[in-house]
Amino acid sequence: MLQSLLPTIFALGLAAFAALILTLRHRSTPDKAPERLASARALTVTVGVQCVHFAEEWATGFHEKLGPLLGLPPMSETFFVAFNLIWIAIWIICIPGLRPGWPFAYFASWFLAIAAMINGIAHPLLAVVAGGYFPGLFTSPFIAFAGIRLWTRLRESTVAV
Repeated sequence: MLQSLLPTIFALGLAAFAALILTLRHRSTPDKAPERLASARALTVTVGVQCVHFAEEWATGFHEKLGPLLGLPPMSETFFVAFNLIWIAIWIICIPGLRPGWPFAYFASWFLAIAAMINGIAHPLLAVVAGGYFPGLFTSPFIAFAGIRLWTRLRESTVAV
């Protein structure tokens, strides 16, 4: 099973590392309260779009098709669903945490923004490799756009330290 998770671990590991660096190098100052509220709203929308994207992936067998497309075994459906639901819960919990500027809320939000943009690139590329539709393709532009919007709002609500 670990072998089937390697692409996910690699891509999301890079996203998490980048999110950590951004969290450590950017802070929200007291004067950025309106921008933090806008970030919380953007996070809310992005989580909603991610839920729809996850539903498309799950309904169309992303977990079964990614590994074989890359010459690996399929991913466990249990892992795929649990992983996604845990992150969705974390992001929901972090929505009010952006308003006071909690670092963990920023980490989770940066991670979602980066992962969303990666999805917007990866799903069309996977469709090209597959020679047609690949699970998650239809919602990938929407999650990418939401991720870009979230990224922009997070940048506006922080300053480099």
